Amino acid sequence: MAKKRQPSEKQQNKSSGSDSFSPGLNKIKPRKIPKKLYKKELARLQIELVKLQEWIKYKKLKVTIIFEGRDAAGKGGAIKRITQSLSPRICRVVALPAPTEREKSQWYFQRYIQHLPAAGEMVLMDRSWYNRAGVEHVMGFCTDEEYREFLRSCPEFERMLVRSGILLIKYWFSVNDDEQERRFQSRIFHPTKHWKLSPMDLQARTKWVEFSKAKDEMFVHTDIKQAPWHVVNGDDKKRARLNVIAHLLSIIDYKDLSPAPIELPPRQKDQGYMRPPISDQKFIPELY
Repeated sequence: MAKKRQPSEKQQNKSSGSDSFSPGLNKIKPRKIPKKLYKKELARLQIELVKLQEWIKYKKLKVTIIFEGRDAAGKGGAIKRITQSLSPRICRVVALPAPTEREKSQWYFQRYIQHLPAAGEMVLMDRSWYNRAGVEHVMGFCTDEEYREFLRSCPEFERMLVRSGILLIKYWFSVNDDEQERRFQSRIFHPTKHWKLSPMDLQARTKWVEFSKAKDEMFVHTDIKQAPWHVVNGDDKKRARLNVIAHLLSIIDYKDLSPAPIELPPRQKDQGYMRPPISDQKFIPELY
């Protein structure tokens, strides 16, 4: 079902890559998309996502979408906009916590397999098995042998998933260091965003170059024909959200299965049933 493969990041002009750690890049920013246009396009794309959802259900497709990238690159915001209008029975998000001691003793991919989609489902993974090639490797949570084994086995694992009928789509969200810094600072002072800035995020800031190297090495091994990486420029959150949704819609060949207009049936008539007094019910305080 996947259409023509997009070029990998290593094939693109390196001077435009937000993950580059060379100073002075990405200083020229595109004009921000107008808020009115953003809302209009987002609403239009979300209607198309509903159509895609119905097609996945009808054709019993099994879709897995992986969201990876820099901290504060906009993965969570994009996932929210994708799922906002979709049924949680068909589209669900998987965001696993740190593995337990038991899970650490399992085959590495084992804890993720149980979350893969059945027929007629779409799963969005907010971080995935690529933790091993990123944070686990850079922060020393796995051995070098475990890391090397992941780079060897991951492509075969993903080819196996594709052969089994799973449509595997992988997005890497890229953001430049100045924009990441601005977003981190906004989280520090925003009372509803403190939880987004974990101790691990703070430690990762000290290893920006190491994470860049790890990402580049990961792409060398896992940017495969059967499941290529698609890079999302996350410097502008609104543009990134629209672009990733539009791209997702473009690579799954779906049709519009919108039902005919619905007519509500007449409500059942009151046939003398006496309801209990409303005073017997406990209503919440109306503070607003």
